[in-house]
Amino acid sequence: MSVEVVYETHSTTEDNEAGIATGWLPGRLSAAGRDRARELGGRRRDDGISVVFTSDLRRAVETAEIAFAGLALPIITDARLRECDYGELNGTAEPVRRDRTAHLDGPYPGGESWRQAVERAADFLDELRRERDGQRVLVIDHVATRFALEVEADGRELEDVLGAPFAWQPGWEFRL
Repeated sequence: MSVEVVYETHSTTEDNEAGIATGWLPGRLSAAGRDRARELGGRRRDDGISVVFTSDLRRAVETAEIAFAGLALPIITDARLRECDYGELNGTAEPVRRDRTAHLDGPYPGGESWRQAVERAADFLDELRRERDGQRVLVIDHVATRFALEVEADGRELEDVLGAPFAWQPGWEFRL
């Protein structure tokens, strides 16, 4: 058997709209982000999801709370699902993410590398494999977790994943 993982990005934040790389800061959803969270809930309410996982960062938790307000669906936070820690660059302008490959193995000043962030999320994914076999779960999270899913579930190389252009879409599906 296996675990079906539906991955959705957290909704748009005020920082996203301002071109800020929030990193390990909590962040707040913008008005557009709250609308997008409601849309996510509409897409996923009857999708066979047994549990929702998010990082413990506010923007991911807020997305899940809005999306599934009034439902008995469990929402579980886990710090291993945090975004890459940009260290001294958390909360600064977008350029910290433009050349991710420069921080593949070398940490951001006072933070972590992308490999460290992906390994942290991969530890969570290993736990999913052991504890959620046969389930369909939703992960609402940050790009570091999507990178981990592409590496762990799709067998891609992290170097290739980091360099690929990003195009938002309404969810990604993976099988672990």
